[in-house]
Amino acid sequence: MKKLTTVFLAAAVLAAPLLATTDASAQDHRRPVVVERDVHVTKYRWTRGHRMTPVERRHMREVRDYHRYRLSAPPRGYRWVQVDHNFLLIGAVNGVIANVVIR
Repeated sequence: MKKLTTVFLAAAVLAAPLLATTDASAQDHRRPVVVERDVHVTKYRWTRGHRMTPVERRHMREVRDYHRYRLSAPPRGYRWVQVDHNFLLIGAVNGVIANVVIR
């Protein structure tokens, strides 16, 4: 009887690490965590007379083919730029908005 108990006890001690590793490998299949955030986008409304900073001017695309967008030719010292779907006539040197065309 003592020998049988000793054999069962030894088997339990040897089998414990094997059972623990199978439980750990089963826990590796976790579900991914999804974090949702509220994103608020504020649209800037361009107005005449606003002096644009160099940072704002970097995010604009210059429009050289203004006839394609049915815009008039810019006067000397001015240029057309596109921001999103809006076209702005700005001073080339000082960056003041002279006209705004919203499409």
